[in-house]
Amino acid sequence: MMKKRAFAVITTVSLLSFSLGSPLFAAGGTFKDIDNVTGKDKINSLKSKGLIKGLSDTQFLPGSIVTNAQAVQFISGGLQLSLAAIDFNKAPVASEIFSKVKDNAWYAEAFINAHYNGVEIPANIDPSKPVTKELFTSLLIQGVEKAGNLPMINIVPAEIADEEQMNPAYQGSIQRSLKYNINALDAKGNFNPKSEITRAEAAVMLYNALEYLNGRQAASGKLTS
Repeated sequence: MMKKRAFAVITTVSLLSFSLGSPLFAAGGTFKDIDNVTGKDKINSLKSKGLIKGLSDTQFLPGSIVTNAQAVQFISGGLQLSLAAIDFNKAPVASEIFSKVKDNAWYAEAFINAHYNGVEIPANIDPSKPVTKELFTSLLIQGVEKAGNLPMINIVPAEIADEEQMNPAYQGSIQRSLKYNINALDAKGNFNPKSEITRAEAAVMLYNALEYLNGRQAASGKLTS
């Protein structure tokens, strides 16, 4: 199999919904159930640009927990990862890569697209389980760095109070997410790696990721003009 990496330009990113099987809306106006949610302006900004959807035009359900399946669909769709420029001897199937992903599952294509575009998803991941903050961060950062063709960077690691709770495999991604301003530590300097990601938190992270990518794109344009 010959593989080529292909990623769409992020200026017209399309964020797929976290929701399952329900009618979805992304019309004008703002969500009415996020008034007391941190990052509400970012969430409404994504909605106004058609990059995020809710269960209705006014309902976002910000506190709903994101599953692993929804997280991969969210990242794969949001970063427009596809197989368009990858040559295969035969069409790939999810069950040959992931032990718990059925080929007819609604999220199977997202898992395949993410995998073949360099996002390293655990082979034994359970799609139905809630995604942890550290895993979501790792998957999102991998997708962002591939989509933006970001260079490897040397950073001075931030001091994280609950670093001992992190999976060592995710520490690099977490540190880079802090550097990119996609994530931030809480008031006590904790990252809370094992916490479950809500729709609101995931949306804010996506907004921050796109802001970083767009900022780099704008800076690159100034340098080449």
